[in-house]
Amino acid sequence: MSRWDQCQCFHILFLSRSLTSWTAPGDGRPAEGIWEKLSQVAIKGAEYDSPERQPHPKCLEGTRVNLLDHIYDLLGSREKSRLIWLHGTAGVGKSAVAFTVAERMRDLKVTAQTTSEKRLAGTFFFSRKYTERCTTGYFFATLAYQLATNFPSIRDDVITTIRENPALLDPKKSLRDQMEALFLRPLRRL
Repeated sequence: MSRWDQCQCFHILFLSRSLTSWTAPGDGRPAEGIWEKLSQVAIKGAEYDSPERQPHPKCLEGTRVNLLDHIYDLLGSREKSRLIWLHGTAGVGKSAVAFTVAERMRDLKVTAQTTSEKRLAGTFFFSRKYTERCTTGYFFATLAYQLATNFPSIRDDVITTIRENPALLDPKKSLRDQMEALFLRPLRRL
């Protein structure tokens, strides 16, 4: 039995401290069509506050204080990694912790001057119960959609990347290729 089969689900939060603006040049093809395709491929039920996940698990007041404080410290520090992987056996509260952190990050702005860009860049909650959420096929497309929605300053770059290689939205495409093209390359240009 694989490690994936042994756990009920795991969650990944992609959180960012700051992003700056970069505009990609167009090639004349309509960006709206590409954005619409990305929107159709993105799995909305994987978002932390999706109606598919109700009732939303949340840490009760005064519980998991040390763990939450540790995560918030990591997310608040520029020197430390802000990619946090929660793992554990089924029922230990991974979903509650991930939801609580995502909810807090959604309410925090990247900078005091920012009015629309929040600290929460995107979430993906895996689940065996739903076909699109039990595999990694839609993982990067979903996070790219959320990232570009939450940070409009990189939307053009994500659209340009997909325009250059529409196969990136295919769930059978190499995860390495999707990660490089939909995340690393656009983020390196910022």
